[in-house]
Amino acid sequence: METILFIASLFGGIAIGLPIAYAILGSAVLVMLGMGEFDIQAVVQSSIAGVDSFVLLAVPFFILAGELMNAGGLSQRIVEMAMAFVGHLRGGMGYVAVIAAVILASLSGSAVADTAALGSILIPMMRQAGYGLERSCGLIASGGIIAPIIPPSIGFLLYGVVGNVSITKLFLAGVFPGLLMGAALLVVWSWLSRTERGKVRERLSWRARLQALAEGGWALLMPVIIIGGLKFGVFTPTESAVVAVFYALFVGVFIYRELNARKIYHALLAATKTTSVVLILVATSAVASYVITISEIPAQITAILHPFMENPTALVALMLLVTFFLGMALEFIPVILILAPVFLPIIAQGGIDPVYFGVVFMMTVSVGMLMPPVGVVLNVISAIGKLPLERAVAGVLPFMVAEIVLVILMILFPALVMVPLRFLA
Repeated sequence: METILFIASLFGGIAIGLPIAYAILGSAVLVMLGMGEFDIQAVVQSSIAGVDSFVLLAVPFFILAGELMNAGGLSQRIVEMAMAFVGHLRGGMGYVAVIAAVILASLSGSAVADTAALGSILIPMMRQAGYGLERSCGLIASGGIIAPIIPPSIGFLLYGVVGNVSITKLFLAGVFPGLLMGAALLVVWSWLSRTERGKVRERLSWRARLQALAEGGWALLMPVIIIGGLKFGVFTPTESAVVAVFYALFVGVFIYRELNARKIYHALLAATKTTSVVLILVATSAVASYVITISEIPAQITAILHPFMENPTALVALMLLVTFFLGMALEFIPVILILAPVFLPIIAQGGIDPVYFGVVFMMTVSVGMLMPPVGVVLNVISAIGKLPLERAVAGVLPFMVAEIVLVILMILFPALVMVPLRFLA
């Protein structure tokens, strides 16, 4: 009964136009009232406890680091570096988009920020070179959702906090699957680009390539610092976020010399706005998590899923199917904050590694950002490319199918996640 009331009130609130944070809070309060256990003090305390976390300090710092990198010229130089090496190939700008997406993913952890940065740089260039607009937008959007998988990932931070799962292990476990997502996009693009009529750029000399590599090398150094620091225990995920901010400032001010006081101010302002949205969602979702616990919703869902408990593959597949459909109706962060507290007790009973599940769960949530009607990344690329939503969906479709196939392979073969983790951890 509580499960039905929670779901019905949540989607009912969204349907009448409530902001998602208020819809989550309202559905939690309604369940408490239905149980006869409404307590305003518990609502306030659980919301405060939800954001009173040292680990969550990493969220504003990683968001700020991403803003500073975009303002400081790192995104532009990553594109120029990739262009120097593969821009001369048929469909070369598509390869540039994927390579740049993977590198940017290792810098910001935000799918929306990466898609916006790459889209604003590459879409005008690809349009001018004669590439199909739908396909170009679809590729860039599909590359943008790699950001929540490769560290640093805001999604993994939230999942780790909600589920009390090692964020360092989640970060390291996301490296190989994120690279596989990039490889899958490259394979699809190489097949589709056979029909592209885009102009091929002139092959650059090795001297010019090395110069572009030297310019963009500062961007490549940052993921090495973060992943190396986490692997060898030099700093925690939260401390790595602070390192990322200072590194972005240093490179933007002293190396590229594109960051000034005005740009830093606007980066701080943008990061503050984004952080406010994220943490309000975290606070209201903490209330929902408290209600989910006291109403024993996980136990009710476990009873429904009991026939699948002996088959971990089927259990994971079923939970990810629920995640996929919920991701079509909700934004990225609420899906994590609502489903993680429900699913984690179930996977514990099913004997499934929470780090492995976190990776495939996050990949599924990320694909949801490409799905209408809510799909935030889809809407971002539609706005940047000035493309109707239905045409943007058509452009995304072949790349999204490749990413879904990759998720299915990881459900069937968990070693694709766990074996590389043993080498990195």
